[in-house]
Amino acid sequence: MAKLLTCAFCGKNEKQVARLLGGAQANICDDCVRSCVHILEQSPTKPSLGEDAVLESLAACDAAVDAARNVLQQRVEILRDRKISWDRIGKALGVSRQSAWERFS
Repeated sequence: MAKLLTCAFCGKNEKQVARLLGGAQANICDDCVRSCVHILEQSPTKPSLGEDAVLESLAACDAAVDAARNVLQQRVEILRDRKISWDRIGKALGVSRQSAWERFS
């Protein structure tokens, strides 16, 4: 049985949400999209690039990277469950079969 896709931000699976949008690196559900739109609407049109603003953004950036890594791991696991070879996975990632295996197994 194939693993369910999940939202990279809230962790809900595709059966728990109305819509799940898939991107190249992550999936996001309709609830999280609405939250993002709300945040963007509340943000100033010209973001501050001061040191404090950049420092404050680090945690969110780190969380996004972790979410993308989790989505990538899930997709590799889905492919392996479907008996897709490490060679094909490595080629899709632009790395060798061995590198893909070492990174994801």
